[in-house]
Amino acid sequence: MGIIKKINPLYTAAVSAGLAVCYPVSANDSKHERPNFIVIFADDQGYNDLGCFGSENIKTPCIDKMAREGLMLTTFYAQPVSGPSRGAILTGRYPTRIGGGWITNSSEITIAEMLKTRGYRTGCIGKWDISQRKFQAGIIPNDQGFDYYFGTLGANDRGIVKFYRNKEALEETNDMSILTSLYTEEAMNFITENKDTSFFLYLAHSMPHVKIDASKNFKGKSAGELFGDVVEEIDWNVGRILDLVKNLGIDKNTFVIYTSDNGPWSGLENNFRKTHQGQLATGSAKPLRSSKGSPYEGGFRVPCIFWAPGKIPAGIVKKDIMATLDILPTFAKLAGAKIPDDRVLDGFDQSDFIMKATSRSARSFFYYHVKGELHAVRLGKWKLLIPDRTRNFAYTQDAAVKTPELYDLENDISENINLADKYPKIVKRLFKMAKNAPEDLEAFTL
Repeated sequence: MGIIKKINPLYTAAVSAGLAVCYPVSANDSKHERPNFIVIFADDQGYNDLGCFGSENIKTPCIDKMAREGLMLTTFYAQPVSGPSRGAILTGRYPTRIGGGWITNSSEITIAEMLKTRGYRTGCIGKWDISQRKFQAGIIPNDQGFDYYFGTLGANDRGIVKFYRNKEALEETNDMSILTSLYTEEAMNFITENKDTSFFLYLAHSMPHVKIDASKNFKGKSAGELFGDVVEEIDWNVGRILDLVKNLGIDKNTFVIYTSDNGPWSGLENNFRKTHQGQLATGSAKPLRSSKGSPYEGGFRVPCIFWAPGKIPAGIVKKDIMATLDILPTFAKLAGAKIPDDRVLDGFDQSDFIMKATSRSARSFFYYHVKGELHAVRLGKWKLLIPDRTRNFAYTQDAAVKTPELYDLENDISENINLADKYPKIVKRLFKMAKNAPEDLEAFTL
């Protein structure tokens, strides 16, 4: 393909040998007035699909090392499916406010637009998925604050993607095995080209969303079937990015986040999510309940790691609540940028939480929306699922919620024990929380 640049020979040689590359670290730590930000957003990667989050058959040494050198968050929330999740992380607002699903209104202010007011160079690489999976003026990356874009505007469900570079349509491909390394090469080029200024890079991988595939250097190498191969290739490429940041001497002034857009796609669709080799394309949310599209924890709670040597204490694990909604105001604080003041933001500044070992989260609650409908609320350790919801994703295989379900997530992370009958006052309080949600989210009556 004409768009694919020659791959670094170190990449091919090291992968063939089964090694994780560690490029030499420069002794010159470049200093900038404002920090750099890199967000690495995996697609459909579950809570249990990393070694540091308990995977028994997928090896992720680079991301595990990232966790040892940084902060691991075990109660981090995205949204239940792709488009809404991407809109939420970029705007700091619940999807119900910004367009509702696989579209984010052009009037929204993204992280990229906010940071550009502080002189940042901004790049988006990979899957966009908030312009209804097609080119629409006003809501593609270059119209939403990104100086540079390379990737696909939609998903790869049908096993084919069309690439864009900025606003120029390029060729299509049905070779899903090239995506992870191709996006990484583009990301590394962006980082290198902007190493002497402040930059924001949003790297949104297509993998491990179906149709999955891995390059020949990784296929068949993991103990987790093809899905494991794909995640291990992502891991290796995360290592490449972290090593590049170190090699360029900008690691002491760069925040890197690794997380996923939602839980694993592991419901009924397994019947059609088989590759031509017959390998299942599914991840795991263990020990969480359910999967992508579900209001249970397996749909919303995802792995998250923050890495910033010298700024974020190493080896810290925190269980306080944080969400992708909090990324925009946190970056604003760190960059000295002004957050939008003409609209309601649903995120909180979490800079102290991520940078100080003993700081607690600024967030104590979370709303769980599925297809724009409020399905559950969380306050502290308590979570209430609201009965008789009408919008859902059938592939989750969730049983219909017919009566209130109350869970103590500190002591029952798997949502096995319904405590609604035992704690009626808490149920009433959480129903009130749902009822008093901002009216443009949704209002409820008992």
